[in-house]
Amino acid sequence: MTHRVVQWATGAMGTAILRTMLDHPGIEVVGTYVYGERKAGRDVGDLARRDATGVLATSDVDEILALDADVVVHAGRIGPYGAHDDEIVALLESGKNVLSINGYTDPFVHPGERLDRLRAAAERGGVTLMGVGLNPGFIGEQVAVLATGVCASVDHIEVVEMADARLVQDPDYLFGSLGFGAPLDAHDPNDPSWGPVGALNGMYEEVLGAMAHHLGMTVDEVVSDHVCHPAGSDLEVSAGVIREGTVGHTNWRWHAMVGGRRRLTMSIHWFVETAHLPEPEPPLWRVNITGHPGVRIAMELEKHPDDRSRMGAEQYAVAGQVINAVPHVVAAPPGLAIRPVATPARDDFVSFTPR
Repeated sequence: MTHRVVQWATGAMGTAILRTMLDHPGIEVVGTYVYGERKAGRDVGDLARRDATGVLATSDVDEILALDADVVVHAGRIGPYGAHDDEIVALLESGKNVLSINGYTDPFVHPGERLDRLRAAAERGGVTLMGVGLNPGFIGEQVAVLATGVCASVDHIEVVEMADARLVQDPDYLFGSLGFGAPLDAHDPNDPSWGPVGALNGMYEEVLGAMAHHLGMTVDEVVSDHVCHPAGSDLEVSAGVIREGTVGHTNWRWHAMVGGRRRLTMSIHWFVETAHLPEPEPPLWRVNITGHPGVRIAMELEKHPDDRSRMGAEQYAVAGQVINAVPHVVAAPPGLAIRPVATPARDDFVSFTPR
């Protein structure tokens, strides 16, 4: 079965998703929303370095809302958490399922007017909102939860991500969204009014909420324990220069408290030097389960051996998550969905073809 899908935003990750969807026989790309006028009017195949499709990108939201589509893959720019609610509500009310790669994995952890608005929009449109991606979306909500299946009891689950920021190309993302290069004493790393904290806290509270949901835990609260480390010297990276003594490594940490104890922890290291990492050559992820028995998982992603494109393995992996979630969100009942631990396998996988 072929699903009609719209790609919302074509930054690095959005373009990777668009390219993968164009290559996949189970997806028909029927529209693409772009922020800049420079991309508006261009064939989406051109934007993704693929053959022309006859589908033109648009910066007009009304054109996207008017399309006949099953799903919109929302890959908007990261901002304060909830900043995309208005456009997601509009998409849901227009009768389109929405997959977000920037959160919405468990909107139920934020009860109140915002939750009610999202749920009402999905129900009015007869569609579903679901979060999807790697983190949020996969390593905590699926891999870590699945690994507890060998445990008779679980005391604590820690998910640790080590993300190398040296290859980030976008200065706004590195120095703005992620907080690199800021004077070390300019911000309290646990103050939600600081941009990176405001963007990330809500997103990862939902990750822990989804994990707790799958594990049958009731979370009392989520507390942060963020730390910023200074750069040891001036560091020239793809997006610019990080000066000595400014923020050169962030360790974002959230703890889900259950019965007064830390039961779930998400720890994300964004780094441009390895001095403050827990190990000098870390994997992308570690899952550490303290239980009976305990579990230790180290996990990496790698590209297909025949792939020579500039896309990274993580970009392919996010796109793979999206592709595999499309039929699931289409089949889900209207409303807000927490993605299940195991997503049913697709029946239209194809062999990799180098392009």
